[in-house]
Amino acid sequence: MKFSDMIRAKADASWQASFDHPFVTGIADGTLPLESFKYYILNDSYYLSVFAKVQALGAAKAADLYTSSRMAAHAQGTYEAELSLHENFSKRLGISPEDHATFEPSPTAYAYTTHLLAVGHTGTLGEIIAALLPCYWLYAEIGHRLQGSKPAQEIYQEWISAYGGDWFDTLVREQIDRLDRLAEQASPEERLRMERHFLISSQYELSFWGMAYALEKWQAPVMEVQ
Repeated sequence: MKFSDMIRAKADASWQASFDHPFVTGIADGTLPLESFKYYILNDSYYLSVFAKVQALGAAKAADLYTSSRMAAHAQGTYEAELSLHENFSKRLGISPEDHATFEPSPTAYAYTTHLLAVGHTGTLGEIIAALLPCYWLYAEIGHRLQGSKPAQEIYQEWISAYGGDWFDTLVREQIDRLDRLAEQASPEERLRMERHFLISSQYELSFWGMAYALEKWQAPVMEVQ
């Protein structure tokens, strides 16, 4: 069994919970409150800004120039494709650049990105891709599962189309294949760390839906850094 198949099977319970989460099913049938989707976009824009940085850290840790170039291309793609999609959504949802600049990420978004940054700074390229991969792979599976859905909210249809397209599948498959090659070269100890990072990120993906659906906030105001 490939390493990617093994860790995907171990994460199946949390992934199935994501598929069944009312945030995801609400996108499919159009019943998700726009306020929850708006809060998701604010948090996800913050998340993606960190995601791109961790992709770039992976580029710096790659052993060959080609892999460095591909990880850098993924970081650029996060900005050009996903963040531009969020910019479009933000305009339509009435989220201003100032709203993004002053936005305080939710506890879940902050914890998830802190996890990614920790792996990015201390882990190997294999560990970095393992930590990043659930975001790629889970969204692709959700995009495929929701194909054919006809939500009345046009913005939800666009979200489904973005993650169910061939261009995104190509990126996901590239990273899955890269992870499997790196796992073949890794020590048993490194493979265990890779597995752990993947499973933790999978849990955070599930928590992210719940965060947005419930409009999760800090229990007390977070002090602004002056």
